[in-house]
Amino acid sequence: MSATRSPKVSDRVAPRAAEPQPPKKKPRRQDDDDGPDFGTLFHAWLESHRASLADSLKRLGRHPFGSLFTCLVMAVALSMPMGLSLLLKNVERLGGSWQRAAQISLYMDLGASDADGQALVAKAKGLGGVADAEYVSRAQALEEFQQQSGLGQALKELPDNPLPGTVVVTPLEVDKPTLEALREQLAALPNVQQAQLDLVWVERLAAILKLGDRFIFGLAVLLISALLLVIGNTIRLHIENRRVEIEVIKLVGGTDAYVRRPFLYMGALYGLGAGLLAWAVLVFGLNWLNKSVVGLSELYGSDFALGGVPLSDAVSLLLGAVLLGYIGAWIAVARHLRELAPR
Repeated sequence: MSATRSPKVSDRVAPRAAEPQPPKKKPRRQDDDDGPDFGTLFHAWLESHRASLADSLKRLGRHPFGSLFTCLVMAVALSMPMGLSLLLKNVERLGGSWQRAAQISLYMDLGASDADGQALVAKAKGLGGVADAEYVSRAQALEEFQQQSGLGQALKELPDNPLPGTVVVTPLEVDKPTLEALREQLAALPNVQQAQLDLVWVERLAAILKLGDRFIFGLAVLLISALLLVIGNTIRLHIENRRVEIEVIKLVGGTDAYVRRPFLYMGALYGLGAGLLAWAVLVFGLNWLNKSVVGLSELYGSDFALGGVPLSDAVSLLLGAVLLGYIGAWIAVARHLRELAPR
């Protein structure tokens, strides 16, 4: 009897088919997940702004006379308040400074000598809030009074000089409480009989300056409002001329920022041109007026002349004009942007 061979486990189990391996995934790049990098986006942003600026310049160049007249109207509105402000500053310099209108007169004792007057000048200059101090002797005071009053012959008949020596103090600030405190300090100095301050004139001076500042501020507000209306109406006309083009841009997915950008550049360019023209108008106007002012001041033996436009004021004028043009364009575009949606 032949021995039967027991089947092996490998014979009893059918061979299994090899399991399919999952396909290997290709490694994804970081650019596929995050999109374009910052450099690409920044370059596209710069290119978009450059194209908008070039387009605005090209459209303004197509109508040079219309653009020039618009800038001239804006320049007049900008130059008037700035010109009045510069004239007010020049008036403040007339005669030296406004501080001379608030001088404090220190009348000395009749027995004080010229040496006491010089010592009082030194003490007055040492106090805070004093810009300058000048001593007027008794003889000088009498001579000035004779010339101004017309009583020269009558005053010569007097046995003694009745006028005391005087120290004229010029303060640093024209402020009523500060001047009153300074007057009390000066009155306490030795050999001072009386310290006199014309507070009524100081109050009048402050009221005049305040009135001038308010007038200039109100005029500036009115003219700035008119300037915004001018730039807004100009941009509105440009929008109406490009209505079909803008509707097509929005139809294909153009954003409001993309549509708004060329008009904002156009408003800023209008403002820049108006600022430069306003600067030129102010320089020319002051130089033209200065000829008459110099001739008048020479008749009074003075070398007073109008100052020019300071560089800081000119830069502020340019920046303000560009900002106003930008704001006016933004208001005009924002108002009409909803009407430009494609139908």
